[in-house]
Amino acid sequence: MALVVQRYGEDVNGGAEYHCRLIAEHLASQHDVCVLTSCAKDYITWRNEHRPGLAEVGGVPVRRFPVKRPRDPDRFGRLSKKVLFGRHDARDELVWLQEQGPWSPALLKHITRRQRDYDYFIFFSYRYYHSYFGVAAVAPKAVLVPTAEKDEVIGLSIFKEMFHLPRALVYNSVEEREMIWRASGNRAVKGDIVGVGSDVPETTDPALFSSKHDVPSSYIIYVGRIDQNKGCRTLFQHFLRYREETGSSLGLVLVGGKMMEVPDDPAIYYSGFLSEEEKWSALSGALALVMPSELESLSMVTLEAWAIGKPVLANGKCDVLKGQCRRSNAGLYFEDYYEFRESLIRLESDEELRDGLGRNGEKYFHDNYRWDVLEAKYNRLLSGLREEDRSRPQPRPQGFLARWFGA
Repeated sequence: MALVVQRYGEDVNGGAEYHCRLIAEHLASQHDVCVLTSCAKDYITWRNEHRPGLAEVGGVPVRRFPVKRPRDPDRFGRLSKKVLFGRHDARDELVWLQEQGPWSPALLKHITRRQRDYDYFIFFSYRYYHSYFGVAAVAPKAVLVPTAEKDEVIGLSIFKEMFHLPRALVYNSVEEREMIWRASGNRAVKGDIVGVGSDVPETTDPALFSSKHDVPSSYIIYVGRIDQNKGCRTLFQHFLRYREETGSSLGLVLVGGKMMEVPDDPAIYYSGFLSEEEKWSALSGALALVMPSELESLSMVTLEAWAIGKPVLANGKCDVLKGQCRRSNAGLYFEDYYEFRESLIRLESDEELRDGLGRNGEKYFHDNYRWDVLEAKYNRLLSGLREEDRSRPQPRPQGFLARWFGA
């Protein structure tokens, strides 16, 4: 079984890429798993940084293929503006897709020429070049993990057909599945809501983080890419206004890579990247996790907060986060500053509320996102496909890539 993803490695911290790595490492204990990916580390340019060929990451074989041409961010920006907001046709969308990248014909040729070597291909993230052409090339063996978000890309015409091609889809949430159903009408395609788990430590020590970092005794925490697209500008504005209006001494701790400037304010502490041990320590010492993003297909860190009994304050404009908070009864959500303020006042002042939400979060994680639960869902899905394959003849390869690459 091959897991196919745009970039891969312990030095890659993207949500879908980390999702893929966790799934690969857990499925490898029961299946013959390898990962097919590009040589890129940087998702902005996709320039080649890893060596092509076979390597091993976390005990899983990884085969990397070179990117033929790095992305030009300026050209990609112009194409995105045209395709997402202007008049265009399907050919424009395909040009955009190639620039979206990572453009690795070598990876696609391997998939189509060596498809008999694999029982199934699991593709991560629908919106990338390798997924669009790879799923089409090996559709009878393709499982797609879309990791789709509620943005303009989901409405592009080229993807409507794509969602009908795989043998099965693995969704992250109820909201993601319903969004894809609305966009493509692919309800008849086999699928399940699975998501991804986390390797939760048995114990965490809040003092480990606070002893190394000069942070307030009471703080909320954001874990992820510090990026305007993740809602961080809104978070900074809401939080600083909250402090000013309420006189609160609450701090805000930021953990992750910085893609935008962080306000120069003593109440906001940027820690950068942390080791897993320190990250869990910082999370366990927080009053609550705050998730300001409008675009999420799951939010792994939200699940991690619930796993250790921490409440969540989420952006209610994100259907996925709002739905998870409602189903778990483990978080509050906001759609404007006033809802942010009132929710944070409650979380800061009401310990009983925090504890109750935290207990609900622990139960929700335990019931739905333990690794044994998730592995069982993948195994049921794969076993079902295997039984179908045994009962019917395999279709001949269609040679989809021939007209594009001469494969």
